Amino acid sequence: MAAPRLATLALAVLLAATLAAPPAAVRAAMSCTTVYNTLMPCLPFVQMGGAMPPQPCCDGIRNLLRQASNTPDRRTICGCLKNVANSAAGGSGTYIDRAAVLPSKCGVSLPYKISTSVNCNTIN
Repeated sequence: MAAPRLATLALAVLLAATLAAPPAAVRAAMSCTTVYNTLMPCLPFVQMGGAMPPQPCCDGIRNLLRQASNTPDRRTICGCLKNVANSAAGGSGTYIDRAAVLPSKCGVSLPYKISTSVNCNTIN
């Protein structure tokens, strides 16, 4: 008689633990820290220019686009890029111009232009 109760209790505990555990597929939301760290290899191109951005820069842009699988992530990336553009606007419009051509030079397209005036709330 004790064995069936113990098995039932063990099953109930296992079921409760399974329901309480977060799903393995849940990932953290996109953050500006992630965006900035991923795009750090693009900084030399933005600051000094050149014919082509370094490959790690282009790889970073592609990775961000792959990770941006939903509207909030795409809007976050847009907002982070806009923040950088706004802070660079005080220094040199050249930096913003170079940043704006990064996607096309890397062979990818963004659903918006990197600029100080982009409305990230319209990104889907």
